[in-house]
Amino acid sequence: MEWVERLNEAMNYIEEHLTEEPDYEQLGRIACCSPYHFQRMFTYMAGVPLSEYIRRRKMSLAAVDLQGGDAKIIDIAGKYGYSSPTAFNRAFQAVHGIAPSAVKNEGVSVKSFPPLSFKVIVKGVEELTYRVETKEAFRIVGVSAPLHTGIEENFAVVPKMWQDAVVNGTFQKLAGMMDTPPMGVLGVSACNEEEQWKYFIAVSSSKEREEFEEYMVPASTWAIFPGEGTNQSIQELERRIVTEWLPGSGYEYANAPDIEVYLNPDPANAKYEVWIPVVKKQA
Repeated sequence: MEWVERLNEAMNYIEEHLTEEPDYEQLGRIACCSPYHFQRMFTYMAGVPLSEYIRRRKMSLAAVDLQGGDAKIIDIAGKYGYSSPTAFNRAFQAVHGIAPSAVKNEGVSVKSFPPLSFKVIVKGVEELTYRVETKEAFRIVGVSAPLHTGIEENFAVVPKMWQDAVVNGTFQKLAGMMDTPPMGVLGVSACNEEEQWKYFIAVSSSKEREEFEEYMVPASTWAIFPGEGTNQSIQELERRIVTEWLPGSGYEYANAPDIEVYLNPDPANAKYEVWIPVVKKQA
C-alpha cells in the first residue's frame, strides 16, 4: 500500500474515533511509522498540529449537534471527551469564537472544518540534495528531555533546551567530548526502552562524564540532507523532506531516530545535516 494511502487510512481512523481519546500509537501503526514520526509528518503536511486538527473536527461536529436541538451542553462535552463543561466551552470558543450556548439560536455563524485527506502533488521546482548511508550503531552522550504527545509543545521545549545548553556551558562540554563519527553536535529524537520519545542534545563519543546520559543509536539507514542557515531554515528543510521528497522517493520512514547534525557552532549561520531514517518501500 502506498504511503499516502496509509496516511488517508489514518485520517479515516480519526474520523471513526472522534468521540474517543486520540490513539497516537494506533495512528502510527496504520501509517507504518512511530507515533512521533506520524505527528511530525502530519504537522508538516497539513500545516497544523494533529491535536489541533482533531480538536477542530470535534468542535465542527459539536456545533452540528448543538444547532437547533435539545441536546445539553454537558452531554455534548462528554460525547467528545471533555470532562467538564468549562473545558469544552474553552475549546469551542477557541474554534468558533462564540460560546456553545449561543449556537442554539438560529442564524448564528459557526465554522466547519471538513475531514482532511492527502494526495501527492508533484513540485520539484527546487532540487533537494541528499545521500543514503547505512550506519552501524553508535553511542551518544548528552542531555535529554521527554517529547510531548502533542508535538506542537515540542516546538517550545526543544529551542529552550538548546538555549539553556549554550548558556550553562553544556554545549561547550559536549563539543570537547566528541571523538567518533558523526562529528558534530547532534539533536536526536529517539525512543528509549520504555517506549518514551526523548530529545537529546549530544555528541557521538567513547568518553564518560557523570552528568551526561548515554544512548545507543541503533544501526539503520538514513537519507541525509545537507543545509545551512538558521533554525527556521532547518525546519523548512524538514518540511520539504516530508512533503516533497518522501512521498515519491521510493522510501518510507524506518523505526529509528531522527538526527540533526550541526557541523559548525554558529547558530546564526549553521551548517547542518538532517538524517531521516528510511527503509525501501515494499513493492
